[in-house]
Amino acid sequence: MSGILYLDHAASSTMDDRVRKSMQDVLRASPGNPSATHVGGRLARAMVESARAQVAALVGATPETIIFTSGATESDNLAVLGVARAESDRGRHLVSVKTEHRAVLDPLAQLCRSGFKATLLKPDRDGRLSIDALEAALTRETTLVSVMMVNNEIGVLQDIAAISAVCKRHGVWLHVDAAQAAGRVPIDVQSLGCDLLSLSAHKIHGPIGIGALYLRPDPRLRPLPISFGGGQEHGLRPGTLPVHQIVGMGAAFAIAATEMAGEVPRLSMLVERLWERLSQLSGVLRNGHPTARAPHILNVSFAGVDGEALRFALPDLCVSSGSACGAGDAESSYVLRALGRTDAEAAASLRFSVGRPTTAEQIDQAANQVIAAVRRLRAIAPQ
Repeated sequence: MSGILYLDHAASSTMDDRVRKSMQDVLRASPGNPSATHVGGRLARAMVESARAQVAALVGATPETIIFTSGATESDNLAVLGVARAESDRGRHLVSVKTEHRAVLDPLAQLCRSGFKATLLKPDRDGRLSIDALEAALTRETTLVSVMMVNNEIGVLQDIAAISAVCKRHGVWLHVDAAQAAGRVPIDVQSLGCDLLSLSAHKIHGPIGIGALYLRPDPRLRPLPISFGGGQEHGLRPGTLPVHQIVGMGAAFAIAATEMAGEVPRLSMLVERLWERLSQLSGVLRNGHPTARAPHILNVSFAGVDGEALRFALPDLCVSSGSACGAGDAESSYVLRALGRTDAEAAASLRFSVGRPTTAEQIDQAANQVIAAVRRLRAIAPQ
């Protein structure tokens, strides 16, 4: 296993040893249920609230606006389903983008099966949403817009502040999936103007299975819960809180807040180093906006090769052709097809993701393997 290079999202979601230690300390302390009033419960509650403040600090929020969930997928579901159902008397129209994560698209599809309508906007060829197209899509019936801040496949960064301004003019709530943005681009929920924001711990080297939803403190914004029992987290996410995971998320967000200024340029340098090497090949296409992008994701299409053959030719390189959440889908990336890429171009694409463990040496090794594989496959491809 030591020869395997991880340049998929595992590179950006490997747990930091400092996070692991913080979780081990909690497990050794054996605190009680944070909902309990005894001494163990009070200890656990203090740990949870400290972590809540750490998560809030990274996104410019106040601690009481952070709701802990099992991850960004649950946060997305709670935001989309919860707001849509709560606002159904006012309107049943929702707006999103064709390149959104399945954690948003699938809840929208579920709502459409129960009488709602959803408009999915097509981005431009670089993956950016047109502000004019968004404004034109809003109607008197629109209650919610959901737009991902950083796309998980192509790394494109949307202009959330401009999108928020449109939503505010029309009295529409804005939900933002920021799972890939936190710790990689600056986030201030106040200046961005979003109303709900989904977060994930493991995308910035925290534990898997814990996330959060930021909820703007507005008495008119009252999403309905999607699960019931217990009343924890303001009744929006019931269930006994996993203290060690929450502490791990807090530690990960605190580390990101401290190290982001130095880590982001390093990640960007690694990605550009990889692209510089890969672009020496002919027939390569960098997918996504050239400048409005997160620093840690690179998506490249390779002409003249079969996508499945290319991935099979890279046994020691962990990369992907799309979202890991859609790994069971045999189709080519719907994100790339939404950008106007052909099925062949989308299928013959690789998504690279770098993180805190990634080194320049690993980048060079990966580039060498990909270049050699592409040249070999092109040489034997039928003319």
